[in-house]
Amino acid sequence: MSIIIFLIIGLIAGFIARAVVPGTQSMGIVPTLILGVVGSLLAGAVGSLINGGDFFAINPAGIIGSIIGAIVVLLIYIAVRRRTAA
Repeated sequence: MSIIIFLIIGLIAGFIARAVVPGTQSMGIVPTLILGVVGSLLAGAVGSLINGGDFFAINPAGIIGSIIGAIVVLLIYIAVRRRTAA
């Protein structure tokens, strides 16, 4: 059950990240889900390094961190895609 919740939070974080970052991102639901999950993992890793907490804890700070992590991952993705296209 926690995996399903993790995927739902990742999907929501991916959608919010795509809405916040300006420009058009041609992604479907699966890449958006992957974006959110990777952002969640990034935020969880940083959070556990900072305060030594549980890596997979679901709390409001973790959800906000997931959104911020997804935004960071999306910005990196856009920068790499722009660099390889040029």
